Amino acid sequence: MDGYMKFMNELPLWAKIVFALPCLDILWNIYRLFASLKNKNTLGIVLAIAIILFFSWNLIAIFDIVMLILKGKIWWLD
Repeated sequence: MDGYMKFMNELPLWAKIVFALPCLDILWNIYRLFASLKNKNTLGIVLAIAIILFFSWNLIAIFDIVMLILKGKIWWLD
């Protein structure tokens, strides 16, 4: 879990944006789940699972791309 999070954090910006594209954005959703598990954030765990299972990945992907361009990282509760 820590290795995966470290890998995702150390990627160059262009690779982070590629991984935020629809269908690949699941990688960032798994990152969100791991971050919430690491911080023992129950709300974050529930939301991360809900995003993975139910929400439109295209909307989340667009949000992730915008946040990566503006801030250089994805936004999450933790």
